[in-house]
Amino acid sequence: MSAPERIQVEAQSDGEDRLLRADEPLSALQIRCGGTIPGAIAVPELRELVSKARGFGLKLARPIIAQDGQETIRAWIEVTPQEGGCLIILRHWQASSLPPEPADLANRRRVEIDRALAELTARLDPGQRLMTVDALAGDLAQVAQAMRGGIGRPWTDFVDVPGSGQRQPLHWRLLDGATVVVPGSQRVWRATILPQTGPEGETLGFDLCLTSDQPLPEPAEPAVAAPSPPSKASSVIGREMAPVLRQPIARIIANAETIRTRRAGPLTEEYAGYAGDIAAAGQHLLTLIEDLSDMEIIEAEGFAPAADRIDLADVARRAAGILGVRAREKGITIHAPDETMHLGAVGEFRRVLQVLLNLIGNAIRYSPENSAISVLLTAGAGRARITIADQGPGLSPQDAARVFDKFERLGRSGDGGSGLGLYISRRLARAMGGELSVEGHQGQGARFVLELPQG
Repeated sequence: MSAPERIQVEAQSDGEDRLLRADEPLSALQIRCGGTIPGAIAVPELRELVSKARGFGLKLARPIIAQDGQETIRAWIEVTPQEGGCLIILRHWQASSLPPEPADLANRRRVEIDRALAELTARLDPGQRLMTVDALAGDLAQVAQAMRGGIGRPWTDFVDVPGSGQRQPLHWRLLDGATVVVPGSQRVWRATILPQTGPEGETLGFDLCLTSDQPLPEPAEPAVAAPSPPSKASSVIGREMAPVLRQPIARIIANAETIRTRRAGPLTEEYAGYAGDIAAAGQHLLTLIEDLSDMEIIEAEGFAPAADRIDLADVARRAAGILGVRAREKGITIHAPDETMHLGAVGEFRRVLQVLLNLIGNAIRYSPENSAISVLLTAGAGRARITIADQGPGLSPQDAARVFDKFERLGRSGDGGSGLGLYISRRLARAMGGELSVEGHQGQGARFVLELPQG
């Protein structure tokens, strides 16, 4: 309810930026924003100005705009430092009702939060069959391992959906939001199914997110054991350390996304932008941890990918489908092999998919808007080859010679890369008996060629 304009609204804060007293309607705004009197200033815009005035010891004055979830408040504020706190004066107080939210905004926020909070994510094809799986929590390791060994099977083969005796998988709308029981975990999980559609509205597949409102139980204190001998492989992040780091960073990202999408309450665009920066930085750090963990695995003695018989054309179509949304955001068209094309090869399915996701993802990142990326298949001399060709800036001979080096980013900064993707991809290609190379010239785009034994 809008308050009538008053000549002056006064308040007093202490040396810890707590509101000691306040006239109406500021006192009501403080309470609606979750604060108390006396108590910490609950209006972010007011708290920031009071903190600056107190810290600088200077009188500050400016207009502010605040929200309480129902109204937008506009006022002129003057903050004068005093001994032990600040005198706060607001003039020209005006309140107006917030416009109604779009009907689908709540659903979009739910999707964003579920993505950020998910402790297991999987990419599904249009038949809800598993394509890729990634898990963060330790109590999901068992089901994640089973899912990775069952690529191509329905995801519901690996969990229990209570109360459903029908043939699985059900229609995705019936499974979206369903409670699931995960083998190896004592927590209650909720499934979120997010359809991915093409330009004509066709279903390209789904993203599966498993979230839980219960925190991961604290592990029992391990028994003291003799120190292990040092590993011959370099240990950068440690297989034991990576899961420990993933969960708190994922929580940071989730909390930042909650703030950015204003699910926790109203916030100005400036602060929402700060939260978005925090989420992006957290995601970059999480990607770096994953890359370091992958690097340790592939550099370990005895690392040997599975020798699966795969259809390289099918893996290429899946990779292009996964990255289709990102490409369309830049107006980029991915020309993937059509459904009639097939090319047998020998290599571990998920590792080949990992390499192609890295190559196509790089092509999207460095290609200009409204360009095209071609995914080409060739075979000969017992080798199956797939080429990712883009219309980006290309590589000089000097850059092409070092693009596969560890931590090499060719002088780029701010693109979110770790400098490990191509290094890991080449190591994987060679571990599968193949090779990864680059062709092309500066100014003429790049052509990355993945070569595997033909099957």
